[in-house]
Amino acid sequence: MFRVESMTVPGGAEAIVRGGRDLFPLLPSALHGVERIGVLGWGPQGRAQALNLRDSLAGSGITVAVGLRPGSRSLDDARANGFNEDDGTLGDWLEIAASADLVILLIADAALAAHHEEIFAVLKPGATIGLSHGFLLGYLRELGRDFPAGHPVIAVCPKGMGDSVRRLYVQGATVNGAGINASIAVHADPDGHGTDRALAWSIALGSPYTFATTLSAEYHSDIVGERAILLGAVHGLVEALYRYFRIAGADPVTAYERSTETITGPIARTISKHGIPAVRAASGDSDLFDRAYSAAYRPARDLVAEIYDEVADGTELRSVILAEQRLANRPMTQIGGSPMWSHSPTVHARRSTPYRTVRYGGGSGDARGGGASGAAAGGGAGIDAVTAGVFVGTMMGQVDEFVVRGHAWSEIVNESVIEAVDSLLPYMHARDVAYMVDNCSRTARLGARRWGPRFQAVYEQIALPQLDQPADAQLIKEFLANPAHEALAAAAELRPSVDISV
Repeated sequence: MFRVESMTVPGGAEAIVRGGRDLFPLLPSALHGVERIGVLGWGPQGRAQALNLRDSLAGSGITVAVGLRPGSRSLDDARANGFNEDDGTLGDWLEIAASADLVILLIADAALAAHHEEIFAVLKPGATIGLSHGFLLGYLRELGRDFPAGHPVIAVCPKGMGDSVRRLYVQGATVNGAGINASIAVHADPDGHGTDRALAWSIALGSPYTFATTLSAEYHSDIVGERAILLGAVHGLVEALYRYFRIAGADPVTAYERSTETITGPIARTISKHGIPAVRAASGDSDLFDRAYSAAYRPARDLVAEIYDEVADGTELRSVILAEQRLANRPMTQIGGSPMWSHSPTVHARRSTPYRTVRYGGGSGDARGGGASGAAAGGGAGIDAVTAGVFVGTMMGQVDEFVVRGHAWSEIVNESVIEAVDSLLPYMHARDVAYMVDNCSRTARLGARRWGPRFQAVYEQIALPQLDQPADAQLIKEFLANPAHEALAAAAELRPSVDISV
């Protein structure tokens, strides 16, 4: 139903499908017999996807309904957004699942693991099972089970948080069809229409471009990514750097700017607009950047590899299930209690002027002083060379680990770079990193809490003490020549030029 294009990537090409609102008239046919879509859950993804699907399919005759568990606190918000019991677009989750031709499972991973059998038992014959995350597949494999026979199983996995999925879709009404990229996977396809249905779902969410993966590859890269460069590593890094700069004599606000603010603001925007190597130039001190990159790359990559192994063998999935069981009768504690976060309001108030070139204390050769910060578009502090080198070293460590694990380039650059700089980091910039850790999905929250302190220890105990050592010239050469930059540039050409509004 949709035109497949070839995107040139290092070593070959990948098939992708561009989105756009001009394709919305094709959606009913591409969904092949789907007359009713049931979205189970009203978390960030459930809310965003239900609203986007309803808006994209308006006038098509296809109904989008939301299913919630009894006593859900989300009922009032779902009603406020136009879903209601009177017209059958809001109801009990099992009743909605039983009446839908496409059932999209967007409840929390642990809840889905606990209740999937109830959902599967009420499905209409031949109903399509839709996922936006492969966690359930990993869980079923641990049990030696699979999805029920005779049902298509497809996935559409937006490369951004739910707020991004909705906000960029709304912007897309006037700005180049803007949205957030997505991957699709067709895990079971008994009627032969799985790919068309998945692409229709992705396009209806507003995805600028959609690429193919497998459900297994998706949950490996997604769960690893949110524990590493997307969330866990960022939290560990800013905590480590704040302490590092404070010990070196920086006042609290400056230490916050040099750590958190420089990552969520100018570094994110520079990568988004100009690519990863541009951060090195914008730091104003390439030697210090190179030393920081060299110090961080290998220990950070080693930790990414450890996370990947624990996801692959099921350890990380089991830890999430166990944590959810512990949390059944107690709240999850907040992590934003360390002293650095009390300075967030002051730093945010200083954003009235554009990003400026700032030379932080110390000469360019003084690792603790920090060197110069290059100018970049936006508002707030400049780019600190130490922070930039360590952050980029971690990002490239994840990129390179995903390469050796066999992931496709589209998946690598979306899960390691685009999702970070175009969705998560802008949200962290508006709120702060600690707020993001305390308000993301429970699987991500648990992963960031488990692995963020490990990254913090790596930076404090291994990377930062090595800043006075010469840069590894071969490592920097490999960074500058990394084929990921070519892949990212190809993917960036397909992305609308928008900034997330938070």
